[in-house]
Amino acid sequence: MSIISHLHHISLLVSDLEASRRFYEGVLELTPKNDRPEFDYDGIWYDVGRQQIHLMVLPNPDLDAERPPHGGLDRHLALAVAEWDVLQRRLEHARIPYTRSRSGRKALFCRDPDGNALELIG
Repeated sequence: MSIISHLHHISLLVSDLEASRRFYEGVLELTPKNDRPEFDYDGIWYDVGRQQIHLMVLPNPDLDAERPPHGGLDRHLALAVAEWDVLQRRLEHARIPYTRSRSGRKALFCRDPDGNALELIG
């Protein structure tokens, strides 16, 4: 048995919290947590099942890094989606580009406003 029990959270660096909130709350329909402690930088937390996504408004050390067009070839956050077709339509309506999984699985890859890659799995 591993001493690690589960993944607790993932932190993503963002530059514009309001643009990020429009994506994570408006498109992905996540609800912000109200119990984020005070830090010396802005940010927001979301519960995703037992895990969390932490958005942190901090300088991105990888800002000039070249990212592959397909998010599956980049480090990425994978989220299981209950209503995959609905989410796909929401991405299209919001004009957020995406690519389909190259494996043929029911999954697509998109990027948030700061270029962080997400895999959305149906």
